[in-house]
Amino acid sequence: MQSLINTEIMPFKATAYHNGKFVPVSDADLRGKWSVVFFYPADFTFVCPTELGDVADEYADFKKMGVEVYSVSTDTHFTHKAWHDASDTIKKIQYPMIGDPTGTITRNFGVMIEEEGLALRGTFVINPEGVIKVCEIHDLGIGRDAKELKRKIQAAQYVATHPGEVCPAKWTPGDATLAPSLDLVGKI
Repeated sequence: MQSLINTEIMPFKATAYHNGKFVPVSDADLRGKWSVVFFYPADFTFVCPTELGDVADEYADFKKMGVEVYSVSTDTHFTHKAWHDASDTIKKIQYPMIGDPTGTITRNFGVMIEEEGLALRGTFVINPEGVIKVCEIHDLGIGRDAKELKRKIQAAQYVATHPGEVCPAKWTPGDATLAPSLDLVGKI
């Protein structure tokens, strides 16, 4: 599989459940700001609500960072509404929940499990130009951590605004960065 890092997102159109309404969402909505596209296998499951709830708990911080979050599964937007209405964890969600019943978006991002019609746990951080800067794909049984996602976005945003600098392992805002050069070779 070819990496999606530094590739532009592919066009799509879909319907999302967001703030009590069904709203259109397209690739154009992901441009002009930092975005996270957060794939999960299915509504009304087990690990999925823990992840979506975790992102919901950190959503205010994502917004302060200028980031919009979009969750995506191959369920319909109607199913997202039903799940939102039925689950206290999912009721916390304030970000758009995109329905992808045709699997177009899921395939565009390379996370479709064809034989099941479900998405792998894929997380993609997209810059304002529509270019994928972070791609993380998990097996279905391995949940993700929203705080670690925030750290990765902070690093991507830092690198984007500080040409010539890179963020080392476990970097957090305020930590020292590196300026790759011949002088650093073998000294780290």
